[in-house]
Amino acid sequence: MRFRKKIHNGTMALGVVAVASLGLLASCSGKKTKGVIEASGTIEVREVNVASKVSGQILELRVDEGSSVKAGDTIVLIDHEAMDIQLRQAEAGVALAEAQLALLRQGARIEDIRQGEEALRQAEASFKVAGEDARRMRELARRGSVTPKQKEDAEARLTVADAQRGSAGEAVAKLRRLARPEEIRAAEARLAQAAAASDLLRKAIADCAVVSPVTGIVTQRPVESGELATPGTVVMVVSELSKARLMIYVSEQELGGIRLGQAAEVRIDSAPGRVFQGTVTFISPEAEFTPKNVQTKEDRVKLVFGVKVEIPN
Repeated sequence: MRFRKKIHNGTMALGVVAVASLGLLASCSGKKTKGVIEASGTIEVREVNVASKVSGQILELRVDEGSSVKAGDTIVLIDHEAMDIQLRQAEAGVALAEAQLALLRQGARIEDIRQGEEALRQAEASFKVAGEDARRMRELARRGSVTPKQKEDAEARLTVADAQRGSAGEAVAKLRRLARPEEIRAAEARLAQAAAASDLLRKAIADCAVVSPVTGIVTQRPVESGELATPGTVVMVVSELSKARLMIYVSEQELGGIRLGQAAEVRIDSAPGRVFQGTVTFISPEAEFTPKNVQTKEDRVKLVFGVKVEIPN
């Protein structure tokens, strides 16, 4: 049987009809030898659609159709000026978050703490004086030398001084620790969020340089400089030519003589007399009808099994 194989997504048919011989080797005269399985198909190579990951205007197409590229080569440049501005803004946010976190961890300034400690010392001195006055008034009241009103006033001054001393002590303690643990954790989370935003923009800027994921030949260039690319826009199609693949179809009777890793000889119409060595890399586990583009109606109703032969290019 002889037919051209249907082109599937991710492959490109070279338009070359090939004949694969499996099992016993064919004779030099080209006549079939007993035990040899022959089938025809179309040689294919793997196509890779290289797409943009970001949105932006295409600044430069560095290769043309037919150009050879290596894996990792930059093939398209996309404008990222707006992203550069956003990155500077994000980096400023990181610096602000770092400063806020450092302030919370460090606590109050030394001069603020010293001022609070001085206020505490004054409050303690006032409490001490008020306490001595209250004790003296109690003794004089016991002797009847002061009025009850004078004693009550002294007790009130002592209560106020005690409250002021407690308030000054709490103020100093707050200045020394400044932030609660929850506030520090919240500041750490804000810093991590700002850093992640910066990293995301750096990756987007790096993705503006579109690189080829494989070594091969540029077979399509569907865009032009100045056009707008969006995520998913195919900017180049690269065909990986290191290996070619030939899909052939065999009958159930012929399938028993084929195994994975088996050697195969491949001949193509455009190079008569030349033999290419291939290897069986896939055997379909399920039967299917012969593809519709075979030559005869009789062959199209036969159940066959797909066999893939890989050929080093």
